[in-house]
Amino acid sequence: MTQFTFFGGKGGVGKTTVSSAYALECADAGLETLVVSTDPAHSTADVFDQEFGDDPRPVEGYDGLSAVEIDPEQEVRDHLMELRRQLNAQLSAAMVNEVDIQLEMAHQTPGAYEAALFDRFVEVMRNADAYDRVVFDTSPTGSTLRLLALPDLLERWIDRLMDKRERSIDLFEKAAIGNKEPRRVMDGDPILARLQERKERFEFAGEVLREDAAFYLVLNPDELSIRETSRSLETLAEANLPVRGLVVNRLTPEPEPREEGRGATYLRQRVETERDRLEHIQGEFDVPVVATIETRVEEVRGHILEDVAGDLEIAVTDGGPARTS
Repeated sequence: MTQFTFFGGKGGVGKTTVSSAYALECADAGLETLVVSTDPAHSTADVFDQEFGDDPRPVEGYDGLSAVEIDPEQEVRDHLMELRRQLNAQLSAAMVNEVDIQLEMAHQTPGAYEAALFDRFVEVMRNADAYDRVVFDTSPTGSTLRLLALPDLLERWIDRLMDKRERSIDLFEKAAIGNKEPRRVMDGDPILARLQERKERFEFAGEVLREDAAFYLVLNPDELSIRETSRSLETLAEANLPVRGLVVNRLTPEPEPREEGRGATYLRQRVETERDRLEHIQGEFDVPVVATIETRVEEVRGHILEDVAGDLEIAVTDGGPARTS
């Protein structure tokens, strides 16, 4: 079984509910489980009716289950401070102010969020030895896909930077004067060391995502959600990150046969439309539908979350699928 499980999808489809329910299933199966929220909305606290922070905390009432909520904005600020600290130790005083200005500008640009979150994301994976399963409740699809695409992209970028740095040092050494032997700047160069560290981080993340991670997409039975899911499947396939299953959430419950009136008529028509869309999803995509979850009248928490967990047909152990309703 893979150690890391990701639930993605467009905003508002119910990723937090599904990822929390799956994490509960894993814990019930005897797996030490951590659910990680990278969604700025942080609904995990609402699901479990408990506050969480940047460090894992046990979920009250559930043995073997912990949760952590990553604050993306704080990650961006921490990322900026760490870069400043490292560069200030390597640059002359005359360059520090200019670098600070450039960093401030860089952290206001698209991609800063993903870059900062990526480092935290890798940190969680590197420090996951205490857990049998780590479940990621990811941010909406666009951000998630950019995040998951980073390792391969950044590996190539770092390779180019290292090549440029090595050629620059080589030219500097060849131009050295005053010694018969070339000056050896390459060995111990702090910038090369930093680039190498980053490269190893990206290689680790890429290997984990390809070999020890499972991806599921959550969608609702509406045209917009279906179209976005189609795009997400293509994007993840191009990144060599195949999706294992689809979770169709928020299906409309069918009224009892004896129920009549305007409301019942509306519900039956909606159920019929959603049934057609579900058939379309099952026929259109090569990825199997591993769960269909009806909308609950009450907020999904406590025993209702346990009911939702029973709707999931996603394997949690080598022994087979999770219990079904």
